[in-house]
Order: sequence, then C-alpha cells, then structure tokens
Amino acid sequence: MEQSIKDFVQLKRLAVVGVSRNKNKFGNTIHRELKKRGYEVFGVNPTLSEIGDDKCFRTLTELKDKVEGAIVCVTPDSVDQILREAAGTGIRYIWLQQGAEHPGVRELAGSLNLTLVTGKCILMYAEPVDSVHNIHRFLVKLFGKL
Repeated sequence: MEQSIKDFVQLKRLAVVGVSRNKNKFGNTIHRELKKRGYEVFGVNPTLSEIGDDKCFRTLTELKDKVEGAIVCVTPDSVDQILREAAGTGIRYIWLQQGAEHPGVRELAGSLNLTLVTGKCILMYAEPVDSVHNIHRFLVKLFGKL
C-alpha cells in the first residue's frame, strides 16, 4: 500500500467536499461510512446548511484548524480551486475520489505542497473495510495493485 494512503487513513478529522442533497451520491456515502468507522467527518457544500443531522460547511476555509485532510468528490473543473483553498487553510492531505482527477492535478498538488491520493476509493482503505469494498480490496490485493 502506498505511503500516502497509509498516512491519509491515519487522520481522524476529515472534510468531505461534495456532499449533496441527494442521499445516493457518493460524497454522502463516504460521509456516512466514515462516521460509522469512527472518523470525525465534516461535510462541505456551498449550498447546504446540513448533511443528515450534521452541520454542513460552505468552504474548507470555515474548517480551518478543524480537519487534517479532505476527500474531494466533485467534478474535475472544481478541483483546482479546492486544492488552493485546502493549501491556504493548512490542509496538506487530499484524497481525490475517482472522477475528480484531471490532467495536471498532480503537478498543481505538488506545487502547493499537498500529499495527494488519486484513482482509489477511500472506502477500500479506511478501516474497518466491509461489504463490497472488502471484496474489491481483496481482488485488488490479489492482482497486486493495492
């Protein structure tokens, strides 16, 4: 397993950027699942005031000094702004869920001194891994790509 993944899953206070009104969206699933796994999770969406029973924050700036890392579940066109905001607030660990990457994102993250994980699902690595993610993790391990 990559060191950046090991470091990220050790963090305990995380923002999920891209939670939504739609309970079936993946940002919401991540928010819900990480809470079940014992993480302190904060939803971020500029148009929501709450996510479930939790307060939702408009920006990462509102979470300054509250979180150690951010999981980003947005379209690629929004990512650069989020990375710059994270760097400006002192957040150094970023996990881009699949679909949020774009060409040049690694270069931008490097220039901002961010530790970046891309192309992987946080739910395959944040312990305890359960259900379908456990099966998926086993298969990835079996074929040497974990």
